Amino acid sequence: MSLALKRDSRFRQGFFKPKNPQKCINTECIYRSGLELKFFIFCDNNPNVLQWGSENVIVPYFDTIQKKTRKYYVDNYVKIKEGNNIKKYLVEIKPYKQTQPPNESTRRKKSSVLYEKVQWFNNNDKWTHAKEFAKKNGMEFIILTEKELDQYK
Repeated sequence: MSLALKRDSRFRQGFFKPKNPQKCINTECIYRSGLELKFFIFCDNNPNVLQWGSENVIVPYFDTIQKKTRKYYVDNYVKIKEGNNIKKYLVEIKPYKQTQPPNESTRRKKSSVLYEKVQWFNNNDKWTHAKEFAKKNGMEFIILTEKELDQYK
């Protein structure tokens, strides 16, 4: 299952056509940012990646702000050969800034800081549940940012 592509001119978005479709779980892979596209290319081209998918793992989580259960579509699943071992990962792709607590500088608009705080708490709810889900299912949850993805140009 894949979520629909919502066009937003601020981000590089589109449908990815793998060169190695036998490795891709999805019938269509949607990238929602340039960072996700880099990861797709890495997965498609890397011979150690045995299988990968986009938004194909759904993790239920409790949203502590709105006090209700929601669904978290993890960005990617990847099964990769590391030495003599095969590891499975749930992978979230985020800009580094979004993986850090919001900066509460007095020069910033209060509405901007509030929005970032809500996003921060929401992401932490998702990530906490994703870590637990991954552990229960023999996987590891990781967050990749441009710092890690820029190594794979």
